[in-house]
Amino acid sequence: MITLNPTMWFSSLPHEWSVFFLSMLPITELRAAIPIGLSVYHLSIPMTWVMAVFGNLVPSFFLLLLLPRLHEWIIRQKCIGPLFKKKLEDAERYFSGNHAKYGAIALVVFVGIPLPMTGAWTGSLASFIFKIPFKKSFPLITLGVGLAATIVTLLTIFAGGAWRALFM
Repeated sequence: MITLNPTMWFSSLPHEWSVFFLSMLPITELRAAIPIGLSVYHLSIPMTWVMAVFGNLVPSFFLLLLLPRLHEWIIRQKCIGPLFKKKLEDAERYFSGNHAKYGAIALVVFVGIPLPMTGAWTGSLASFIFKIPFKKSFPLITLGVGLAATIVTLLTIFAGGAWRALFM
């Protein structure tokens, strides 16, 4: 049976690997994996940070490599190809001014601010839409993931301490 509790999803693995795999999932990413690693599994801060960052970068690496090939295949499909191509062109046209204006820093900030619907998965998709080459986008996403991991780690440490001081 599948449980809705992410702490149980990989509980049979060593806790370090649980954090790694939780960070790979688009639902949890490192925004949930770091608090779980620090508060539930009681891992060290450096171990949790490193495993969460590397776990979050694995899907991004493959998405950046595979999305262009998937795009080419979808475009060749007669029933959905033209619709997909039009929607992608509309998205590119809508966001192209902002991307051209803010450049690479926008991708780092977008991935690095730990809010819902931002992160490595969405950043990889944005890189594809804006046609940022892999050699440029992966280092930018890596910086953003490192920023997000640092912010989430600090929030977990300080918010957790404040919570315990107030209510325990």
